[in-house]
Amino acid sequence: MEMIENKELTGERAQYFAKEKAYSKVVFKDGESPLKHASDITVSDSKFEYKYPLWNVENVKVDNSTFYELGKSGLWYIKNMEIQNTVIHAPKEFRRSSGIKLCDVQFTNAVETMWTCNDIKLKNVQIENGDYFAMNSSDFYADNLKLNGNYFLDGGKNIEIHNSVLNSKDAFWNCENVTVYDSVINGEYLGWYSKNLKFVNCTIESDQGLCYIDGLTMINCTVKNTVLAFEYSTNINAEITNKIDSVKNPCGGVIKAPEIGTLIMNPKRCNTSATKIECDKIGQTFTEDPNPNE
Repeated sequence: MEMIENKELTGERAQYFAKEKAYSKVVFKDGESPLKHASDITVSDSKFEYKYPLWNVENVKVDNSTFYELGKSGLWYIKNMEIQNTVIHAPKEFRRSSGIKLCDVQFTNAVETMWTCNDIKLKNVQIENGDYFAMNSSDFYADNLKLNGNYFLDGGKNIEIHNSVLNSKDAFWNCENVTVYDSVINGEYLGWYSKNLKFVNCTIESDQGLCYIDGLTMINCTVKNTVLAFEYSTNINAEITNKIDSVKNPCGGVIKAPEIGTLIMNPKRCNTSATKIECDKIGQTFTEDPNPNE
């Protein structure tokens, strides 16, 4: 493998169609697409400072490097890439890519990142400003993910997450086959219009969350500041360990909790008799919506 070390590379397509090369302590400066169509390369201790550095690449490893903001939209159409110990300042990275492995990676501005990708594995990844992160992506696995950004994984499929903290309004919308273990989720309207969502040993804070879901399983979960939960959801199997502030018009399944502050079961809205409520204490019960505009 050819080694390129301690260099500044400039000009458009500076290493176009590079193959079986190793880059160490290299600065990819001005000049678009320096490594476009590269394959079987490694990059370490390097800096990507300009546009579109890695498009249409295959079998790439990046270690201890930095992607700067001007390199936005720089990681597209990728097949098999591993990145570790790296900071990514550029937004809109990863589009229509597969075989992505990230370990000990920090995104400082991850807006619109990782769209329409598949076969994704994240470990010890921190994401800031991550609105619409991983939209329409599939086969997504994460362990120790820390995310700040709304609309996480909108349209995603086949998702498994462990030991994570997700601060995200409208997370897991339009999703299918999601399992989250031992995690904290904060954000309004969690999980709407999704199918087959499972939360195990999770703490959830979500105003009007867990609604419009077909197939919702919750095992040993805590819900905080969660009102009007489960509206129009079906095939529910929810085991909640604390008081739920309010539940509104669930449409099928079982909800277990020690206490519910307000229970709204309006038969005009759905077949509320299909839902079994197992609860030691209910503060108020309504058969009409007390605030129909909510």
